[in-house]
Amino acid sequence: MMKKSILTMALFLGFGMVSCSQGTPSAVKTAFNEKFPNATSVKWEKENETEWEAEFKLNDVEYSANFSNDGIWKETEHEVAIGELPDVIKNVLENQYDGYTIKGAETVETPTLSGFEVEIKKGKETLEIMIDADGIVQKKNVGNEQED
Repeated sequence: MMKKSILTMALFLGFGMVSCSQGTPSAVKTAFNEKFPNATSVKWEKENETEWEAEFKLNDVEYSANFSNDGIWKETEHEVAIGELPDVIKNVLENQYDGYTIKGAETVETPTLSGFEVEIKKGKETLEIMIDADGIVQKKNVGNEQED
């Protein structure tokens, strides 16, 4: 009985992934292929009711890009090593967020912004900071961890 349940769930999940990829609107795929003609290993997922996200590789780097249902590009991100952050970004974090530790970073590009999203932590407080390429903080999201 347990094996049958696991097999049924695996088939359901497998079909769900295929239908998600097949359900990606052609306008989205066309816009993606125009923006990233050399992308490989593309996997599509419905981000929400109005957006699709592609995870893919470009020059051996893993990226994600979001497009609206009608094919308008919204955002591209990829992880970057903390040591590879530009000095201007490190200086902003050191001067404005003293005592915080950098936990992760991504490059972010949108139609109106090119910069970095950096996750920092101090004690139980976690912040996501969006900093443009000139070192100006554009956005800050605060999230406090829950105690176990």
